[in-house]
Amino acid sequence: MLDESKNPLLLDNNPYAFWTAHVDGKAKGRIISLVYKKSNARHGTNRAQFGFFDCANDPEIAGTLLNAAEIFARDQGCDELVGNFNLTAMQQAGVMTDGFGARAYTDMIANPRHIPELLTAHGYEAWFPMTTFEVDLDTAVPPRADFDDLTRRGYHFAPVDKSEFQQRFEDARIVLNDGFDENPMFVPLTPEEFQFQAGEMMSILDPRLSSILMHDDRPVGTVICIPDLNGFLTATRSRFRLMTPIHFLRYRLNRRRAVIIFYSVAKDHHGQGLMGAMLNRTIAALRQAKYEQLGITWIADENPASLRQMEKIGARPLQNLHLFRKSIPQ
Repeated sequence: MLDESKNPLLLDNNPYAFWTAHVDGKAKGRIISLVYKKSNARHGTNRAQFGFFDCANDPEIAGTLLNAAEIFARDQGCDELVGNFNLTAMQQAGVMTDGFGARAYTDMIANPRHIPELLTAHGYEAWFPMTTFEVDLDTAVPPRADFDDLTRRGYHFAPVDKSEFQQRFEDARIVLNDGFDENPMFVPLTPEEFQFQAGEMMSILDPRLSSILMHDDRPVGTVICIPDLNGFLTATRSRFRLMTPIHFLRYRLNRRRAVIIFYSVAKDHHGQGLMGAMLNRTIAALRQAKYEQLGITWIADENPASLRQMEKIGARPLQNLHLFRKSIPQ
């Protein structure tokens, strides 16, 4: 993520810096600050972003890290510092403010309770509330879907398997950029950015779970759903050791949790019942593959349509998140 030679976001001349805090030779905190130029230009903002913020429950350590990020923001001429973004709104975003006892899924933010408390104590305001969700698949209520009618209207699903991986993920990028175009803080992803973010999914892909919906030869809908990796990462402590291949085999044989990374429908195909049909298909595929729980990454509280969809399928709130912001006087 922080390799200038690999991350397209850093290759695109976006100023950034990062710091770690140490006490008695031990790392006790970290923070990154970035000026995302395309986001500022698209949304008329003049902000720097902070991300990957984590530290011990120590106001002095937190203050030192946040002060470094604020100085960076001021030196870049920005008037606001906003986060948590790892590293953009289309990746992991937010600070968990409730749901601390919940078991998070891959691509969800997880932080201890003291992180939002430390941000508030150092003058940061919580805003832009978000919620993640979880569904018990044995009690989920799939949306109604008439697949025969979809076929008559020229819709069909394209398989997402390893042989078609690159083309299907390019289709997913196109639909994501179209469907999310008017969302707050969204910046369309280039092919290079999307490949950098999504390319690692190849190694954990379960082709039964994701889908691309086509209308004739054009991609118009997508659900990207992957197995949850958190149990595997916990077992290995995120390190490669002698037992890691065995843990991976156990994980592949006993996958019971999955997570929807995102879903989207092209704007000119809204109101056609496509999202309900794709969620219906996803829930059916998860059940057939013996998955038991499904996580859904953050949905903004200002998105009532998606929140209603979660209520209809029987999803329950898992975490509450907020962005935090602070004005930076020049």
